[in-house]
Amino acid sequence: MADTNQQAAKTFTLGGDLTVNRMGYGAMRITGDGIWGPPKDHDEAIRVLQRAVELGINFIDTADSYGPNVSEELIAEALLPYASDLIIGTKGGLLRTGPNQWPIDASPEHLQEALRGSLQRLKLNQIDLYQLHRVDPNVPYEQTLEFLQRVQEEGLVKHIGLSEVTVEQIQQAQEYVKVVSVQNMYSVDNRKWEAELTYCEQQGMAFIPWYPLSGGNQQALDKLTSIGQRLGATPQQVALSWLLHRSPNILLIPGTSKVKHLEENVKAADLQLTAQDMEELNALSPAEAAQ
Repeated sequence: MADTNQQAAKTFTLGGDLTVNRMGYGAMRITGDGIWGPPKDHDEAIRVLQRAVELGINFIDTADSYGPNVSEELIAEALLPYASDLIIGTKGGLLRTGPNQWPIDASPEHLQEALRGSLQRLKLNQIDLYQLHRVDPNVPYEQTLEFLQRVQEEGLVKHIGLSEVTVEQIQQAQEYVKVVSVQNMYSVDNRKWEAELTYCEQQGMAFIPWYPLSGGNQQALDKLTSIGQRLGATPQQVALSWLLHRSPNILLIPGTSKVKHLEENVKAADLQLTAQDMEELNALSPAEAAQ
Protein backbone atom coordinates (compact mmCIF):
# COMPACT_ATOMS: atom_id res chain seq x y z
CA MET A 1 0.00 0.00 0.00
CA ALA A 2 1.14 3.54 -0.66
CA ASP A 3 2.58 5.27 2.38
CA THR A 4 0.48 8.40 2.08
CA ASN A 5 -1.29 10.24 4.88
CA GLN A 6 -4.99 9.57 5.17
CA GLN A 7 -7.19 12.26 6.76
CA ALA A 8 -10.43 11.06 8.32
CA ALA A 9 -13.62 12.97 7.53
CA LYS A 10 -14.45 15.45 10.30
CA THR A 11 -18.26 15.33 10.34
CA PHE A 12 -21.18 12.95 9.96
CA THR A 13 -24.84 13.81 9.41
CA LEU A 14 -26.93 11.90 11.92
CA GLY A 15 -30.37 10.88 10.69
CA GLY A 16 -29.94 12.95 7.55
CA ASP A 17 -30.33 16.32 9.30
CA LEU A 18 -28.06 16.66 12.34
CA THR A 19 -24.45 17.25 11.33
CA VAL A 20 -22.00 16.57 14.15
CA ASN A 21 -18.27 16.50 14.54
CA ARG A 22 -17.19 12.87 14.65
CA MET A 23 -15.15 13.44 17.80
CA GLY A 24 -17.82 13.59 20.47
CA TYR A 25 -17.83 13.19 24.23
CA GLY A 26 -19.23 10.40 26.40
CA ALA A 27 -20.51 11.75 29.72
CA MET A 28 -20.43 8.53 31.76
CA ARG A 29 -17.18 9.27 33.61
CA ILE A 30 -18.32 12.55 35.18
CA THR A 31 -20.07 10.54 37.90
CA GLY A 32 -18.74 8.79 41.00
CA ASP A 33 -16.92 5.48 41.30
CA GLY A 34 -18.82 2.63 39.71
CA ILE A 35 -20.74 5.25 37.68
CA TRP A 36 -22.63 5.86 40.91
CA GLY A 37 -23.38 9.13 42.66
CA PRO A 38 -21.83 12.55 42.12
CA PRO A 39 -18.28 13.10 40.87
CA LYS A 40 -15.45 13.52 43.36
CA ASP A 41 -14.67 16.89 41.77
CA HIS A 42 -17.89 18.63 40.75
CA ASP A 43 -16.17 21.74 39.42
CA GLU A 44 -13.82 19.74 37.21
CA ALA A 45 -16.79 17.84 35.77
CA ILE A 46 -18.40 21.15 34.86
CA ARG A 47 -15.13 22.36 33.33
CA VAL A 48 -14.84 19.18 31.25
CA LEU A 49 -18.29 19.70 29.73
CA GLN A 50 -17.71 23.36 29.03
CA ARG A 51 -14.24 22.72 27.58
CA ALA A 52 -15.65 20.00 25.33
CA VAL A 53 -17.95 22.51 23.67
CA GLU A 54 -15.12 25.06 23.46
CA LEU A 55 -13.03 22.49 21.60
CA GLY A 56 -15.74 22.06 18.96
CA ILE A 57 -17.45 18.96 20.29
CA ASN A 58 -21.14 19.19 19.42
CA PHE A 59 -22.26 15.62 20.16
CA ILE A 60 -22.54 14.52 23.78
CA ASP A 61 -23.67 11.03 24.74
CA THR A 62 -25.18 10.29 28.14
CA ALA A 63 -27.85 8.12 29.81
CA ASP A 64 -30.33 8.35 32.63
CA SER A 65 -28.47 5.48 34.31
CA TYR A 66 -25.16 7.36 34.59
CA GLY A 67 -25.21 8.26 38.24
CA PRO A 68 -28.14 7.57 37.94
CA ASN A 69 -29.38 11.00 36.81
CA VAL A 70 -26.13 12.77 37.72
CA SER A 71 -24.64 12.98 34.23
CA GLU A 72 -27.74 14.52 32.69
CA GLU A 73 -28.07 17.01 35.55
CA LEU A 74 -24.44 18.11 35.16
CA ILE A 75 -24.85 18.57 31.41
CA ALA A 76 -27.74 20.98 31.96
CA GLU A 77 -25.91 22.78 34.75
CA ALA A 78 -22.77 23.24 32.66
CA LEU A 79 -24.15 23.95 29.22
CA LEU A 80 -27.49 25.74 29.43
CA PRO A 81 -28.41 27.60 27.38
CA TYR A 82 -27.33 24.96 24.86
CA ALA A 83 -25.45 26.00 21.74
CA SER A 84 -27.72 25.83 18.69
CA ASP A 85 -25.65 23.07 17.08
CA LEU A 86 -25.21 20.93 20.21
CA ILE A 87 -26.71 17.45 19.87
CA ILE A 88 -27.36 15.50 23.06
CA GLY A 89 -28.00 11.78 22.85
CA THR A 90 -29.25 9.96 25.91
CA LYS A 91 -30.35 6.41 26.65
CA GLY A 92 -32.97 4.51 28.62
CA GLY A 93 -33.49 0.87 29.50
CA LEU A 94 -31.21 0.16 32.45
CA LEU A 95 -31.90 0.31 36.19
CA ARG A 96 -29.30 1.09 38.84
CA THR A 97 -29.24 -0.91 42.06
CA GLY A 98 -25.73 0.07 43.15
CA PRO A 99 -22.22 0.83 41.89
CA ASN A 100 -21.42 -1.10 38.69
CA GLN A 101 -24.85 -2.77 38.76
CA TRP A 102 -26.98 -2.43 35.62
CA PRO A 103 -30.19 -4.54 35.56
CA ILE A 104 -32.12 -4.24 32.30
CA ASP A 105 -35.69 -2.91 32.11
CA ALA A 106 -36.88 -1.96 28.65
CA SER A 107 -40.57 -2.23 29.45
CA PRO A 108 -42.70 0.60 28.08
CA GLU A 109 -43.60 1.57 31.65
CA HIS A 110 -40.00 2.01 32.70
CA LEU A 111 -38.96 3.69 29.45
CA GLN A 112 -41.82 6.18 29.81
CA GLU A 113 -40.57 7.14 33.25
CA ALA A 114 -36.94 7.22 32.07
CA LEU A 115 -37.69 9.43 29.08
CA ARG A 116 -39.75 11.84 31.17
CA GLY A 117 -36.90 12.09 33.64
CA SER A 118 -34.29 12.68 30.94
CA LEU A 119 -36.34 15.48 29.40
CA GLN A 120 -36.71 17.14 32.81
CA ARG A 121 -33.06 16.79 33.82
CA LEU A 122 -31.71 17.96 30.47
CA LYS A 123 -34.36 20.71 30.39
CA LEU A 124 -35.40 19.82 26.86
CA ASN A 125 -38.73 19.49 25.12
CA GLN A 126 -37.32 16.92 22.69
CA ILE A 127 -34.38 14.50 22.85
CA ASP A 128 -32.25 14.73 19.70
CA LEU A 129 -31.17 11.08 19.87
CA TYR A 130 -32.88 8.62 22.21
CA GLN A 131 -31.15 5.25 22.39
CA LEU A 132 -32.44 1.96 23.74
CA HIS A 133 -29.68 1.05 26.17
CA ARG A 134 -30.30 -2.70 25.96
CA VAL A 135 -32.80 -5.11 24.47
CA ASP A 136 -34.63 -6.67 27.43
CA PRO A 137 -34.83 -10.50 27.29
CA ASN A 138 -37.82 -10.37 29.63
CA VAL A 139 -39.88 -7.92 27.57
CA PRO A 140 -41.20 -8.65 24.06
CA TYR A 141 -38.98 -6.59 21.74
CA GLU A 142 -42.07 -5.48 19.83
CA GLN A 143 -43.44 -3.73 22.93
CA THR A 144 -40.23 -1.80 23.38
CA LEU A 145 -40.18 -0.82 19.70
CA GLU A 146 -43.82 0.24 19.78
CA PHE A 147 -42.97 2.56 22.67
CA LEU A 148 -40.09 4.14 20.74
CA GLN A 149 -42.33 4.53 17.71
CA ARG A 150 -45.00 6.25 19.80
CA VAL A 151 -42.76 8.77 21.57
CA GLN A 152 -41.19 9.72 18.27
CA GLU A 153 -44.62 10.31 16.77
CA GLU A 154 -45.48 12.43 19.84
CA GLY A 155 -42.43 14.59 19.18
CA LEU A 156 -40.66 13.77 22.45
CA VAL A 157 -37.82 12.15 20.51
CA LYS A 158 -36.32 13.34 17.22
CA HIS A 159 -34.18 10.32 16.29
CA ILE A 160 -33.85 6.79 17.63
CA GLY A 161 -30.77 4.66 18.19
CA LEU A 162 -29.97 1.24 19.65
CA SER A 163 -27.17 -0.17 21.79
CA GLU A 164 -25.56 -3.63 21.93
CA VAL A 165 -27.70 -5.08 19.15
CA THR A 166 -27.23 -7.60 16.38
CA VAL A 167 -27.95 -7.00 12.71
CA GLU A 168 -31.16 -9.01 13.14
CA GLN A 169 -32.29 -6.81 16.04
CA ILE A 170 -31.52 -3.66 14.04
CA GLN A 171 -33.59 -5.00 11.15
CA GLN A 172 -36.48 -5.82 13.49
CA ALA A 173 -36.38 -2.27 14.83
CA GLN A 174 -36.36 -0.86 11.30
CA GLU A 175 -39.83 -2.33 10.82
CA TYR A 176 -41.07 0.15 13.46
CA VAL A 177 -38.77 3.19 13.33
CA LYS A 178 -35.93 4.71 11.36
CA VAL A 179 -32.80 3.65 13.26
CA VAL A 180 -30.12 6.33 12.88
CA SER A 181 -27.39 4.97 15.16
CA VAL A 182 -26.05 1.84 16.81
CA GLN A 183 -23.82 1.97 19.90
CA ASN A 184 -21.88 -1.28 20.34
CA MET A 185 -18.57 -2.13 21.98
CA TYR A 186 -15.81 -1.89 19.37
CA SER A 187 -12.10 -1.11 19.26
CA VAL A 188 -8.93 -2.01 17.40
CA ASP A 189 -8.60 -5.09 19.60
CA ASN A 190 -12.28 -5.98 20.03
CA ARG A 191 -14.20 -6.38 16.79
CA LYS A 192 -16.99 -8.67 17.87
CA TRP A 193 -19.56 -6.38 16.20
CA GLU A 194 -17.84 -6.11 12.81
CA ALA A 195 -20.95 -7.26 10.93
CA GLU A 196 -23.03 -4.62 12.70
CA LEU A 197 -20.54 -1.89 11.75
CA THR A 198 -20.70 -3.00 8.13
CA TYR A 199 -24.50 -3.05 8.17
CA CYS A 200 -24.64 0.46 9.66
CA GLU A 201 -22.24 1.70 7.01
CA GLN A 202 -24.43 0.23 4.28
CA GLN A 203 -27.57 1.76 5.81
CA GLY A 204 -26.10 5.21 6.41
CA MET A 205 -26.42 4.84 10.19
CA ALA A 206 -23.91 6.16 12.69
CA PHE A 207 -21.89 3.51 14.52
CA ILE A 208 -20.88 4.71 17.99
CA PRO A 209 -18.24 2.48 19.61
CA TRP A 210 -18.27 2.40 23.37
CA TYR A 211 -15.19 1.24 25.25
CA PRO A 212 -13.06 2.30 22.25
CA LEU A 213 -9.81 1.65 24.16
CA SER A 214 -10.27 -1.83 25.55
CA GLY A 215 -6.51 -2.46 25.71
CA GLY A 216 -6.85 -6.15 26.43
CA ASN A 217 -4.37 -7.18 23.77
CA GLN A 218 -0.62 -6.68 24.26
CA GLN A 219 0.07 -7.12 20.54
CA ALA A 220 -2.34 -4.28 19.79
CA LEU A 221 -0.86 -2.07 22.52
CA ASP A 222 2.65 -2.61 21.19
CA LYS A 223 1.59 -1.67 17.67
CA LEU A 224 -0.35 1.39 18.85
CA THR A 225 2.67 2.45 20.89
CA SER A 226 5.12 2.12 18.00
CA ILE A 227 2.88 4.07 15.61
CA GLY A 228 2.27 6.66 18.31
CA GLN A 229 5.99 7.15 18.86
CA ARG A 230 6.43 7.93 15.17
CA LEU A 231 3.53 10.40 15.21
CA GLY A 232 4.27 11.95 18.59
CA ALA A 233 0.98 10.59 19.91
CA THR A 234 -0.17 8.34 22.74
CA PRO A 235 -1.37 4.78 22.08
CA GLN A 236 -4.85 5.94 23.09
CA GLN A 237 -4.81 8.72 20.51
CA VAL A 238 -3.77 6.26 17.80
CA ALA A 239 -6.56 3.86 18.83
CA LEU A 240 -9.12 6.66 18.52
CA SER A 241 -7.67 7.79 15.20
CA TRP A 242 -7.87 4.23 13.88
CA LEU A 243 -11.60 4.25 14.57
CA LEU A 244 -12.07 7.55 12.72
CA HIS A 245 -10.13 6.18 9.74
CA ARG A 246 -11.81 2.76 9.95
CA SER A 247 -15.21 3.91 8.68
CA PRO A 248 -16.72 7.34 7.91
CA ASN A 249 -19.89 6.56 9.88
CA ILE A 250 -18.08 6.03 13.20
CA LEU A 251 -18.77 8.68 15.86
CA LEU A 252 -16.42 8.70 18.84
CA ILE A 253 -17.52 9.34 22.42
CA PRO A 254 -14.44 8.81 24.60
CA GLY A 255 -15.21 9.73 28.18
CA THR A 256 -13.09 11.30 30.88
CA SER A 257 -13.46 13.33 34.07
CA LYS A 258 -10.33 15.43 33.45
CA VAL A 259 -9.90 18.43 31.15
CA LYS A 260 -6.32 17.44 30.33
CA HIS A 261 -7.41 13.98 29.19
CA LEU A 262 -10.28 15.46 27.20
CA GLU A 263 -7.87 17.71 25.33
CA GLU A 264 -5.63 14.71 24.55
CA ASN A 265 -8.58 12.75 23.18
CA VAL A 266 -9.71 15.60 20.94
CA LYS A 267 -6.25 15.86 19.37
CA ALA A 268 -6.72 12.34 18.01
CA ALA A 269 -9.11 13.79 15.43
CA ASP A 270 -6.17 15.55 13.77
CA LEU A 271 -3.88 12.52 13.56
CA GLN A 272 -3.18 11.32 10.05
CA LEU A 273 -2.56 7.61 9.77
CA THR A 274 -0.82 6.29 6.68
CA ALA A 275 -2.20 3.50 4.57
CA GLN A 276 0.54 1.31 6.01
CA ASP A 277 -0.47 2.22 9.57
CA MET A 278 -4.04 1.23 8.80
CA GLU A 279 -2.97 -2.01 7.17
CA GLU A 280 -0.89 -2.98 10.20
CA LEU A 281 -3.65 -2.11 12.67
CA ASN A 282 -6.35 -3.79 10.60
CA ALA A 283 -4.26 -6.97 10.59
CA LEU A 284 -4.12 -7.24 14.37
CA SER A 285 -5.78 -10.26 15.90
CA PRO A 286 -8.63 -8.82 17.96
CA ALA A 287 -9.07 -10.04 21.51
CA GLU A 288 -12.17 -11.99 22.42
CA ALA A 289 -15.12 -9.79 23.38
CA ALA A 290 -15.16 -8.90 27.04
CA GLN A 291 -18.81 -9.88 27.34
